Amino acid sequence: MTTYIRVRWLHDFEDEPVDLWSELDGERFETRKLEIFRDGSIGFASATEATDRTRLGQIAVPPIDEIGQNPQFGAEEVSKEAFERRWSARHSC
Repeated sequence: MTTYIRVRWLHDFEDEPVDLWSELDGERFETRKLEIFRDGSIGFASATEATDRTRLGQIAVPPIDEIGQNPQFGAEEVSKEAFERRWSARHSC
């Protein structure tokens, strides 16, 4: 079963993303990912394309409640439609 998540990363690092969107397969491995940076730029990765600084994770993504236990992260499941809207806009920034 495919799952879609959004994780907001609360930090002060200039070169790290602040908003991460992931499409996860049934084993919770990323199949597509978006990383949105403070300046509005978007990094993305899939099995067929990727930007210079964004890659798919090599390990399974933990459950939402586990991610949310870290105060640096705000995690939520999102709809497929919400993810697809963001994914479709990846080239416009």
